[in-house]
Amino acid sequence: MAVTEQLASAYRLLAGDTFDTRCPSRPIMDQVTTRWGTLIISALITGPHRFSALHQKIGGISQKMLSQNLKVLVRNGLVDRQVEPTVPPQVTYSLTALGESLAEPLCAMLIWFGAHSDELIEAQERHDATADPA
Repeated sequence: MAVTEQLASAYRLLAGDTFDTRCPSRPIMDQVTTRWGTLIISALITGPHRFSALHQKIGGISQKMLSQNLKVLVRNGLVDRQVEPTVPPQVTYSLTALGESLAEPLCAMLIWFGAHSDELIEAQERHDATADPA
C-alpha cells in the first residue's frame, strides 16, 4: 500500500517517542481521544455550555462520566471551567485556545466516520458473515 505524501509528512511530525509506552504524551492522548473526550470537545466547538446542556447534547453519557471527562480535559488544559458565584453556582465549560486547536482535527475525524459509516458497517457485516465461530 502506498503511503501518501501527507501521511508520510504527518508520520515525520510525530514525536520520536510517540510509539514508546513511556512517552509522556501517551496518557494524555489516551484520555483525550476516548469516545467521551472527543464528543465533549466537539460539542464545545459551538461555544460555552453549562454542564446540563452538555449532558443533553451528548447522548448516552452519564453525569458521572461527563464530570470525570470534563475534569480530565480541564486538567489537560483543553477545557476552561468558569464558576459563577451564584446560588447554586453556575458552571460553564468552554474550549481553551489549546482545545480549539485540537477541535479541528477531532472534528475532521468525526466527519470521516460520518462519511464512511456505511462502508464500515458493511465491512463489519462481511467479516461477521465469514468469521469462524470459535
